[in-house]
Amino acid sequence: MNEKKNIFDIDPWKIKTNQLYLKEHRLQESLTSIGNGYMGMRGNFEEKYSGDSHQGTYIAGVWFPDKTRVGWWKNGYPDYFGKAINALNFIKINLSIDGKEIDLAKTPFTNFYQELDMKRGVLLRRFQVFGVEIKIERFASVDFKELAVIKWTFQNKDKKHHCIEINSSIDANVENEDSNYDEKFWQVLDKSSEKDGSWIETQTINNPFGVEQFIIAARQSYVGDFSKTTQKQEDFQVSDTFIATLEPEKTLCFEKRVIVTTSRDYKDSTEVKQALEELTDKVKKQTFEQLLFAHEQEWENRWNLADVVIEGNDESQQGIRFNLFQLFSTYYGEDERLNIGPKGFTGEKYGGATYWDTEAYAVPLYLALAKPEVSKNLLKYRYNQLAQAKHNARQQGLKGALYPMVTFTGVECHNEWEITFEEIHRNGAMAYAIYNYTNYTGDDSYLKNEGLEVLVEISRFWADRVHFSKNMGKYMIHGVTGPNEYENNVNNNWYTNTLAKWVLQYTIDSLQKYLREDLLITKDEKNQWQVIADNMYLPFDDKKGIFVQHDTFLDKELMSVKDLDASNLPLNQNWSWDKILRSCFIKQADVLQGIYLFGNDYTMEEKKANFEFYEPMTVHESSLSPSIHSILAAELGMEEKAFEMYERTARLDLDNYNNDTQDGLHITSMTGSWLAIVQGFAQMKTWNEQLSFAPILPKNWAAYSFNINYRGTLLNVRVADKLTLLKKSGKDVLVNIYGKKVVVKDKVEINLG
Repeated sequence: MNEKKNIFDIDPWKIKTNQLYLKEHRLQESLTSIGNGYMGMRGNFEEKYSGDSHQGTYIAGVWFPDKTRVGWWKNGYPDYFGKAINALNFIKINLSIDGKEIDLAKTPFTNFYQELDMKRGVLLRRFQVFGVEIKIERFASVDFKELAVIKWTFQNKDKKHHCIEINSSIDANVENEDSNYDEKFWQVLDKSSEKDGSWIETQTINNPFGVEQFIIAARQSYVGDFSKTTQKQEDFQVSDTFIATLEPEKTLCFEKRVIVTTSRDYKDSTEVKQALEELTDKVKKQTFEQLLFAHEQEWENRWNLADVVIEGNDESQQGIRFNLFQLFSTYYGEDERLNIGPKGFTGEKYGGATYWDTEAYAVPLYLALAKPEVSKNLLKYRYNQLAQAKHNARQQGLKGALYPMVTFTGVECHNEWEITFEEIHRNGAMAYAIYNYTNYTGDDSYLKNEGLEVLVEISRFWADRVHFSKNMGKYMIHGVTGPNEYENNVNNNWYTNTLAKWVLQYTIDSLQKYLREDLLITKDEKNQWQVIADNMYLPFDDKKGIFVQHDTFLDKELMSVKDLDASNLPLNQNWSWDKILRSCFIKQADVLQGIYLFGNDYTMEEKKANFEFYEPMTVHESSLSPSIHSILAAELGMEEKAFEMYERTARLDLDNYNNDTQDGLHITSMTGSWLAIVQGFAQMKTWNEQLSFAPILPKNWAAYSFNINYRGTLLNVRVADKLTLLKKSGKDVLVNIYGKKVVVKDKVEINLG
């Protein structure tokens, strides 16, 4: 197994440390990232830091089409790779005390402390230099989305007078580490220095692909005990300089408030700047305490619904809260134009774009922990991009719609052939999300309207993508990559074929239920879909009693991960791609992903046989993998394995299991820790519109509890020596507990076991 690398202390509500990790500083920055769904940033220091660092500030929905044309171009490749780009660095300051610049990579310091308070959504840092203790508090307001606030408190720790100088900037001279040829993506449109602060307006540079250019403007204003001395405008930066004398045993405060507006919300430059001014004026009327209180209250509201309480294990408790905090810092469903990037606001890897992770992993969590319209917004995001999905299919010479592997607009913007054009199972995830929403909420309005349009076009894609094998008398799908990306260009991936069969049948059944003549589906077309669904080839091995991951998989040299020397792991950092592809080792749940999605269709014997065959070969080098294995292991009574996999998904980033968290957090897979508890340990299921539980209590925990919103009823579920279901609001609800039907009118208690 990969080595755990925890650099922060264990605390139920905080990520905290007394150490500055110079060699692990990027990891420290990732783990202290904050955001509010509109904008966010890594835990970069505000003042100069000359050590290794990845400066990163990102605005939701702002991206750039980076050129990707290469010599091995193939028909159907997208024209560009879309990527979230580093936005203005608006937290930047240069800080000096008695003329000496503060740079913690060089400046001697003592009493360093850093914490991310997840309950309050506040990042705090404290240290002492040159006889002065400095405390910095920062938050991106979840109450006032365009607002970020940073407050410095300087306390004199000796009997000398100290001159403190702060040069506060908004810097547009930023770049992405992953850009081609060190490109920079911003041009300055306008800037100004005014009495109460300064502002700058930028726009993305021209691109040859017809993608809209984004405008971002930011304005900094100040409150505190310092006097302004100078202001300065440079080509890509505006700055304000302040100075104050810190007397013995005294304290000084300096507060920087930044308002950020973009062309996503305002139609042109004039409106962007006008909004900047109006919002700044609104902020001026409130104190720091008022702004912070409103921010904290909104976080309290979120936690009141979403918190998972684990008793008796602070390490597990910290893990689930960290993941929920980062998820809700990235996305809380207010804007249907947005989706959940795999790295959120914490890094550039994966381009910050939307993947199938949302539909497969995030929708179940948001169904239970947010208002129904939040999950519906995630579905609408895909419906609004249906035309682009049809374009993607045409690019491949296929009918219907092919939803993208990577996108901002719905048009595919990723150029690895084996991933982008072979990993077509993501089309099935889009359909499954529609089913999941309808089954969970009981609301079929989306399915019978927008959803059916999506299902029909996806079905047309599958019907065109299959071929009929005369030799086998079955329909097959060749040349695909399943969820296991450690095998490319395989034939008849069981998971892909299973999804295609299910989508066709679900679409046929839905069309029978909701007559939609406007969709112009012929009887012959529906009949052909039924023939394909009834005759889809699903590889199976009679001797082993397992679903075969793909044709020829069993011809590989089959071995367990335990047979490898630990120095080989992670494989993707130690083996060549050729060696990985030829091996039997599985990156993430593949066959088991299908068994998880359609668990009601398989017997416990089938689940056990497939789990015991595939899990030992799985290296879990995708962040999406451990949660699925935890859920299935819990159902199969494999408590030790279920807990091992929970820890891996809950603390994947906190313990840096895959040695890549320095690049940013694994946001979409953070849902896995919640799924492992709720669908795993508590065995919450909603098959056939029936809510059920069959919980187990991990021996490492004294108890655990969580809330779910189910069809308008808010339930609190607590598992200790008893299963307790407490109805907090809503209608009475029928629940199946260990196979017995119970109506929860107020409170129900069932002894475990």
